[in-house]
Amino acid sequence: MTSSPGSGARWLRALISLLIMAGAFTAGWFLKPKLGLDLSGGTQIVLETRDAEDGTKANASNTDLVVEVLRNRIDSLGVSEATLSRSGENRIIVELPGVQDPTEAAEVLGQTAQLTIHPVLGVDQSIGTTGGGMFGDFRNAPADNSAEASDSEAQEEESPTEDEEGSEESTESGEEAEAVDPEDIALTLPDESGTLLQLGKPALTGDQVDRAEATLNELQTEWLVNVEFKGAGREAWKKLTGEAACHSPGDPRRRIAIVLDNEIISAPEVDANDVACNVGMSGGRTSITGGFDAEEAKELALLIEGGSLPLPVEEVQRQTVGPTLGAEAIKASFIAGLIGIALTAIYISISYRFAGFLASVALLCYTVIAYAALVALGATLTLPGLAGFVLSIGMAIDANVLIFERTREEYQRQEKVYQANKSAGMLDATEKEQDEAAAGVVTRRRRRAIPPNLLKSFTVGSQRAWSAVLDTNITTLIAAVLLFFLASGTVQGFGVTLGLGTIASMISALLIARVLMEWTVSRFTPLRRLWLIGAAAVVVGLVAVLSDGLRVDNVLLLVSGALGVLAVSVAIIPLIVRKFPRSSGIAHISAVRKWLVEHNPDLMKRSTLWLGITGVVTVLALLGFAVRSPNLGVEFTGGRVMTFSVTEELNADQARELVAGAGYANAVVQEVEGGEISVRTGHISDQEAAKIQDALAEEGGEVERTSDEKIGPSMGSELRNKALIALIVALVLQMAYLAWRFRWSFGLATMLALAFDIILVIGLFVWLGKPIDGVFLAALLSIIGFSVNDSVVVFDRVRDEWAHKPKGDFREIANSAVLHTLPRTVNSGIGGLFILAALAVLGGSSLTDFSIAMLVGLISGIFSTVFVAVPLAIWLQRFDRTPPPHEVKERKTKQRKQQRAIRERTDGAVV
Repeated sequence: MTSSPGSGARWLRALISLLIMAGAFTAGWFLKPKLGLDLSGGTQIVLETRDAEDGTKANASNTDLVVEVLRNRIDSLGVSEATLSRSGENRIIVELPGVQDPTEAAEVLGQTAQLTIHPVLGVDQSIGTTGGGMFGDFRNAPADNSAEASDSEAQEEESPTEDEEGSEESTESGEEAEAVDPEDIALTLPDESGTLLQLGKPALTGDQVDRAEATLNELQTEWLVNVEFKGAGREAWKKLTGEAACHSPGDPRRRIAIVLDNEIISAPEVDANDVACNVGMSGGRTSITGGFDAEEAKELALLIEGGSLPLPVEEVQRQTVGPTLGAEAIKASFIAGLIGIALTAIYISISYRFAGFLASVALLCYTVIAYAALVALGATLTLPGLAGFVLSIGMAIDANVLIFERTREEYQRQEKVYQANKSAGMLDATEKEQDEAAAGVVTRRRRRAIPPNLLKSFTVGSQRAWSAVLDTNITTLIAAVLLFFLASGTVQGFGVTLGLGTIASMISALLIARVLMEWTVSRFTPLRRLWLIGAAAVVVGLVAVLSDGLRVDNVLLLVSGALGVLAVSVAIIPLIVRKFPRSSGIAHISAVRKWLVEHNPDLMKRSTLWLGITGVVTVLALLGFAVRSPNLGVEFTGGRVMTFSVTEELNADQARELVAGAGYANAVVQEVEGGEISVRTGHISDQEAAKIQDALAEEGGEVERTSDEKIGPSMGSELRNKALIALIVALVLQMAYLAWRFRWSFGLATMLALAFDIILVIGLFVWLGKPIDGVFLAALLSIIGFSVNDSVVVFDRVRDEWAHKPKGDFREIANSAVLHTLPRTVNSGIGGLFILAALAVLGGSSLTDFSIAMLVGLISGIFSTVFVAVPLAIWLQRFDRTPPPHEVKERKTKQRKQQRAIRERTDGAVV
């Protein structure tokens, strides 16, 4: 039998898929995940600020500035999902999840990192030199030995050679240094060789540093730190080096001292060949050398770029803290996630039959790829992050649903053509003729009626869905990239998770699911092609048996069994599909879509009504802010942290139940070293604090409050501002992208519909008095993602239908696009609804508010796409002068024809 058309490309995609899955499984199996404070606890470091030497007081406002600098350092250290909050006036509580070396982290956090750059005025000769050439060596001073000293002096008097000349030069330099006005000397510090240098007032400070990067020199032999200055620092550096270059080589005044925390880390001499007197070094950059190893260079770059602390800090306490969530809550959330995923897979399999089943298999692959990517990059996994990850599994099926719906349309089109040709008296094509038609082979034959082809329908459906899949993923990646580069802390971590999940979903839908579907709908028996999966199953099974034996909990053995099931499925399913095409799930349209197409309800006829309802709902949501104040969480407002000692054994789970029973379900309860219990709440009174203490005494015996302090917000103003700026920039760029890909009216309508979703969710939480905290922020960012995706899919269909109906009424075209995409919107949304409902009911109190916000946002996103974005686009269309898609298509076609004609005229041989 001949090979299937395009089989080489399919086998290449299959091989790439197998390699990706092998790499992902290996990374996920051997690399341990970093768990957040809520799942595994971590290290708590308490720092205390002190008054600075320049008179800066260690008050609350200046301590808040220290918190922001420390947050930048922690981000640079690669410790994500850490929490920092001010406690009292001058204490800072730092909680680091899963830190490998807390001692190193404490040292980096505790360094003041006051960077200054000084001119060198001379050498301090008051102590004298002890050899070591011109600059001496005060770091390793020799023991006092008068006899050896006398011998040395005698030898020097007898041999007045080059050393003596150098000594005379040193004396001259020393005389010049002694002539320096004492009032001009700001510091006297030893350089790297031990020579005491007299330094002038700082010419530059760390505030004028733009960036610092650790790198190897050109010869790849020595680590150094490249520093770039910004603003006035560039001119100050140029002036400083220009003045130093006016002194002769060897003169100490030709040197520039780089000082970190009153220690000279480098004091290079200005190069006579590169820098002219009073001209200086342009470019505003320099390199710091000092015999660093890789770790020291990276730490120095981190400290310089992170900025100096406005106040010195001192570590006063370090202890291990337990997870903020109980084991039961974590277990319940895990079970809820599994149930939600299982329900989603069952629903998709029922809706799309074999195609849905294979999409569920691809989702499993997506889970492995995304998890492996997160673990490989060292991302910290928290419970809200994992809940968002589970939700993304349900939403990742969206691309498959888009392709399946387009494939159904193409199959129905081929079916109509086939029935029309049969009615015209054509004979059925032979299998060979059908294969040639599917491959696009043109032959001289009699006209035949060609039955619809599943493989061709899937190929065409994938091509037609490609633009919508591409646009939805690009808009999501725009947001992810900007959140990563512009935001910090939790929001930056969300950007990483969002970006990796998007890339993994594209691999899952466009590569793995496509390979499985092509094998399923291929008309050729694939039995001889299964050696690849079968061999993989055998290899994994052998490794599993040799490593852990035939055990039920042997994960590798389970993977081997899954591969075996997959091999059998790929062998049997195509045979069933060939016999019963409807079993594929893509050979017919759903009953709902059939009803919509037949009845064609005019939803856009009442577009004004939908916009009016939207306006009323928006006003009601905004009224919530006037009626009651938002219940901002501890992350935004700060609160109170108390530590209790107990005489009876009391674990964190028991304490958490007692505190929740006292009316403080949102309190963060942790177990700390020594068996003490830490309780963090919002701003509460002393009577309320006593109520918590009495609740703990019910099972904890005698309870004593060992510490009680007020804390500031862990998400400070700078972090909030960065997140807000990143979000605004992301939305503006998304609107610009949609305006470029579609029309500016489409982009603006999408953003206004998104604004409705955000206002509705926030307003509902304000009305209900629900806490608006970091978990809510993660839910809000997720809502933004899938709300934009829904609108993009609908407007992609509007553009497509408008191009095919250039003279049609725009309102009717938009209404038809909504009806054709509504099944996709519902099917994709139901996948998320199953998971969120399971998390809300079974996930425990820790995820209830997250699930509620997501459920409201998901339903609102579906509503706003149909009844807000599309009606707004219809209204804005009267102001949009952008050429319609059919005119753009005609212009591009004309340009291609002209270019082809030019090539045909210019190409060809001349004999």
